[in-house]
Amino acid sequence: MAISLIREFSQKQKIALTPQLKKSIDLLQLSRNEIIQKINHEIEANPFLEKSPDDLIETFENSQSSSSDYQKDIVINETLRGNLLNQLNDLNLNDNEGAIARSIIDSLDESGALIDDISDIEVILKYKFSYSEIENVLKTIIQNLEPYGVGFRDIKETILIQLKKREIDPGLFTIAQKIIDGNFVGNIYSIKEKLSESYNKDLIEKSIELIKSCDLAPGLDFGSTIYIEPDLVVENSNQVRKVNFINDKFPVINIDHQLVKSVKQELKNKPNKELSEKIKDAKWFLKAIKKRNETVLRVGEIICNKQFAFFEDELLEIKPLTNKEIAKQLGVHPSTVSRILRSKYIQTPRGIIPLKSLLISSVSKTRNVTPIQLMETIKLAIQNEKSKLSDQDIATLLNKRGYNLARRTISKYRLKMNIPSSRKR
Repeated sequence: MAISLIREFSQKQKIALTPQLKKSIDLLQLSRNEIIQKINHEIEANPFLEKSPDDLIETFENSQSSSSDYQKDIVINETLRGNLLNQLNDLNLNDNEGAIARSIIDSLDESGALIDDISDIEVILKYKFSYSEIENVLKTIIQNLEPYGVGFRDIKETILIQLKKREIDPGLFTIAQKIIDGNFVGNIYSIKEKLSESYNKDLIEKSIELIKSCDLAPGLDFGSTIYIEPDLVVENSNQVRKVNFINDKFPVINIDHQLVKSVKQELKNKPNKELSEKIKDAKWFLKAIKKRNETVLRVGEIICNKQFAFFEDELLEIKPLTNKEIAKQLGVHPSTVSRILRSKYIQTPRGIIPLKSLLISSVSKTRNVTPIQLMETIKLAIQNEKSKLSDQDIATLLNKRGYNLARRTISKYRLKMNIPSSRKR
C-alpha cells in the first residue's frame, strides 16, 4: 500500500497529498524507535488495534531492559548533538558559518552520519548559501569536531577523517590512504600482494589494522553507555548470507476482530461515522506497517546484494550504488529512497552500520565504475601506451569503450596515483 501510493506520488509529483499518502511517507522515514513509538500510540488511540498475546508476554518479560535501553538512546542522541553545538560556541565563527554548521548538525543521525544531502541542506537554508559554502563548513568545521569522524557521507570518509586526526607514522598513513582512496583493486590478499611491490609487509599489516580499528559509526561512541537497535541484520543461512528484518522487540499488532464484529452489528441499527472511520484506520495502519517493514527490508536486500563483498573482506570493497538505482528497482522517486534510508541501521559482521553509508556514486555516468576500477584502467592505459597519451587522449580512448568521462576526471585520478602528465612521463 505505502509503496504503491508513494510510487504514484513520486512519478507524478503533481497530485494532491492526501492524508493517507502523507502518513505512508511519514511511516517510511521513521527510525526503528520512532516507528515503535508510533505503533504504541496508535494502539492507545484506536480501540480496534491490539497487541498479539505473544507480544504482550515478551513485552512484560523485557519491560525494564527495553525501557532502560530506550532512555539511553534518547540521552545519547541529545548529548551528541548538544556536545557538537557546545563545541561550536567555543569557535570564533561568523553568522553565516554558524547558521550552516547548526543546520549540518541537525542533519546528523545518532552515528554521526550526514543523512541529508548537501543539496537538501541548501533547501533547508532556503538557498541563502551555496553548495560549496555548505560543503566547506562541513569539511573545515564539522569534521574537525569531536568525536572525530562525525559528519561523514560514506564509510571511507569517516575512516579518513579519523586517520587524519591520529598521530601515526606518515608511512602508515600513506599506505592506509592508498587503500581507502582506492588505488588497488580486489580482496585483502590481492591488495597485500600489490602493495608489497612497493611497501614493507609489516607496514602493510599495520596499515590494515589501523583501518580496521576505525569506528564506522563514531557518534555512537559518545557517552558512557551505547544502545541502538538496528532495523535489519545480515545473517548466514546454510552458508548463504541473507538480510532479515529484526522482529525482536518489534510490536506485533492485530485487529480486534471480536470488537469490530460487535461494533459493526451495533452500527447497523445506529450508524456512527467516527467508529466506522476508526475501523478503516485500524485496517489501513496494519497494512501500512506491514508494507513499510517489507519496503525497508527490500531496500536492505538491494543494498546488501550489491555490497556483500564489503562484509566478506577485511577491507573496504564498496561498489557503486545510488538512490536512483534503488528507486528504479522499487519503482519510486529517489527522494523516497532518501526518506527510507533516513536513520536506518543494519547489523553486519562489521558491526552496526547506517544503511546510507553503503551507497557510493559511480565515477562514470554510463558504466558502473568505482574510483578504484577507474584508476586501474587509467594506469593500464598509460602502461600500454605506444606514444604519450594526454588526459584528453585517455578520456577519448575510454569513452570509445563505453565510458562517459571528461578530461578533468582523468586528470583528477591520474594525480591521485601520483602519475605525471604526458609531458613529464
